[in-house]
Amino acid sequence: MNMNNKGLDYLALTVAIIGAINWGLIGFFSFDLVAFIFGNMSWLSRIIYAVVGIAGLYIITFYMYAGGAARESSQ
Repeated sequence: MNMNNKGLDYLALTVAIIGAINWGLIGFFSFDLVAFIFGNMSWLSRIIYAVVGIAGLYIITFYMYAGGAARESSQ
């Protein structure tokens, strides 16, 4: 099942990686890069947090692709 969403896949991965870097900065240095750039819980920073969350949820679907590819290659 190929959905031809490569652009969306790359965008979601990029956004999730940026979110992971931000969480790493928070965990290691107590520094929230999004809040630093856009303000602490401003409307723009809330949108960025929401987009990162949506990208993370979208990436969960990659498990379906990985499982399908593994089944197809074993046949």
